[in-house]
Amino acid sequence: MLRSVFRQHAAGVAVITSADGDRPVGFTATSLNSVSADPPLLSFTTGTGSSTWPALRDCDYLGVHILGEHQRELAGLFARSGADRFGPGTGWARGPHGVPLLDGVLAWLVCRVVARVPAGEHRVIIAEAVAGDPAGQGRPLLYHQGRFNALRD
Repeated sequence: MLRSVFRQHAAGVAVITSADGDRPVGFTATSLNSVSADPPLLSFTTGTGSSTWPALRDCDYLGVHILGEHQRELAGLFARSGADRFGPGTGWARGPHGVPLLDGVLAWLVCRVVARVPAGEHRVIIAEAVAGDPAGQGRPLLYHQGRFNALRD
């Protein structure tokens, strides 16, 4: 029942990135939330069985990228298990604290992880924003009914 109810809830689409040693890792998240303005905290969830969990479990810093409607393919790439997420088709560079930052996003943040809270087979990650840029161009990408969608007027 919970899944079918939440299919009715439209959510913004973000990609969370971090580094596993020198290797960049990332995944698509629709569970991103603003927690506090002072201090600037956000949260998201991740499964402990995901391929990115070991890096997120051990990292001090991570990246949060707000995707635009022009980035449906990127959202799908980072959502697919086993995909080469940082392959030749993905534009990115190392940002503050070595965090992988994606090109062309609407906005990004680099955050310091402050807590990893157990929640069933997931963890709620709480992180403090330490750097960012909200100056990207375009409209936000949304997730609704199991698909990535453009915002309609």
